[in-house]
Amino acid sequence: MPTLPSAPLPVAESLRAIADPTRLRMLHLLRTGPLCVGDLVDALHILQPKASRHLAYLQGAGLIISERRGGFTFYGLAPARAGFPRKLRELLDAAAAELPQTAKDDAALRKLQKQGGCCPQHASPRAKR
Repeated sequence: MPTLPSAPLPVAESLRAIADPTRLRMLHLLRTGPLCVGDLVDALHILQPKASRHLAYLQGAGLIISERRGGFTFYGLAPARAGFPRKLRELLDAAAAELPQTAKDDAALRKLQKQGGCCPQHASPRAKR
């Protein structure tokens, strides 16, 4: 069962969270569906501790949710409710289009997914949501 944010999305914290280019790139990739840390590490070419810190920040801001699958944690975008969260999702799409790295990130993720992802839990039926 995914861990859902319990409180309303804090506006200032959300804006701080997306101010970092790496977190913005992560959110862009998570639009395709849940990914594990290894997927993000491979697609973004960053170290695992850095990826985990950014994911913790995004989760603390209420922008992403997590779900344990065996020994792996998968992250996905938090449901976009009406109002600010929905507008923020639109802003993310527009901002990602302005970052030159996103096209490379998309290509790297597609290549990784074609190979089956980084862990066996990608094959689970829940991963196909």
